[in-house]
Amino acid sequence: MTDVLIVGAGPAGLSAALACREQGLSVRVVDEFYRPGGRLLGQLHEEPDGQWWNGLEEAAKLHDKALQAGVDIRCGVSVYNVAKADGNWQAFTTEGVCEVPALLLATGASETAVPVPGWTLPGVMSIGAAQVMTNVQRVRPGERGVVIGINVLSVAIARELQLAGIHVDRMVLPALSPVTSSAGHPEKVMESMLRVAHLAPSPLIRLGSRLVQSLGLQKRGIRFYPSGGIRMWGIPFQLRTAALEIVGTGQVEGVRIARISPEGVPVPGSEKIIPADFVCIAGGLSPLAELAAVAGCAFAYLPSLGGHVPLHNERMQTSLPGLYVAGNITGIESAKVAIAQGTVAGLSIAADLGKLREPEPLRHAMERVCLVRQQAAIQFHPDIALGRERLHQMYEQAQAM
Repeated sequence: MTDVLIVGAGPAGLSAALACREQGLSVRVVDEFYRPGGRLLGQLHEEPDGQWWNGLEEAAKLHDKALQAGVDIRCGVSVYNVAKADGNWQAFTTEGVCEVPALLLATGASETAVPVPGWTLPGVMSIGAAQVMTNVQRVRPGERGVVIGINVLSVAIARELQLAGIHVDRMVLPALSPVTSSAGHPEKVMESMLRVAHLAPSPLIRLGSRLVQSLGLQKRGIRFYPSGGIRMWGIPFQLRTAALEIVGTGQVEGVRIARISPEGVPVPGSEKIIPADFVCIAGGLSPLAELAAVAGCAFAYLPSLGGHVPLHNERMQTSLPGLYVAGNITGIESAKVAIAQGTVAGLSIAADLGKLREPEPLRHAMERVCLVRQQAAIQFHPDIALGRERLHQMYEQAQAM
């Protein structure tokens, strides 16, 4: 009988599998994708210290280590239900039912859709889809593209597309609406992008961003923001431009844009159509937590973590005995944090199953998560640490009831 079933063969799932195996547990990992690695597969970026983070290489390393350790990895397998039965967890998969004492959900995140008129045309895709096509499938999404939505994720992927030789014509905001909310508000987008301005290639941009932040000039800064945008890596970031419609007959042919006020209102007479053969829509990420909901987990809604997340503690234990979570299902953070969380989850499972010989490795692994989070070059939300603290408090309160 398998001791641990892990749903998700991404950075959190693979690192958890390794930690479990090192403690002598038998582990099976399943993933609906045809190859392991999860979000790692599409990642390629330069770190602040000049080193390159190649997600494909990192995924291969984790996969090889897991195989050498004796982890049973099965890709192309979907899990559509989980339930508790006779003290164990049953996972209903496309390969049958797997019953285990411990179940780890490392299902990652999904992209948030942002509706834009014309978004059903062939050639329109999420920014994550363009990343997978380019970095994993080695297929160009097109020759000239426009990115609608400016956030940490879309900026990183736009750079990856450019490195692959794909022309990203510009990045613009979605039109302001109840659905787009802050993503279509220039001032709020500027505030979010100032948090990653230290990664800009231009020393002038980095200096200017620090001054705007330190002097509290965000409101004034957006009013004087150039209508043509500010270029990074040659890509115009147009915070004062919105995409009103994607146009084309049978496929994407262009995007109708307009200049917008600091409040996001289109400027009359400023509309024009720019040519493009593909469009990427970037609405951000949210935890992929459906299986946790099906299992009966208690949830908390915390925008700083990306939305609804299962209640869990620092050991990655949920409110349900024998059920654990790790990675972006717990809140949107980097792959490095997910790897560290996976190790904690694996050691926590081993401890609960009586296989952890001493408590020190688990304590060190928990400290490692905090350290990796503090050192992260990119934070998806400025209040991530406060969000984690609030989540853990809510977990303790729920357990005390």
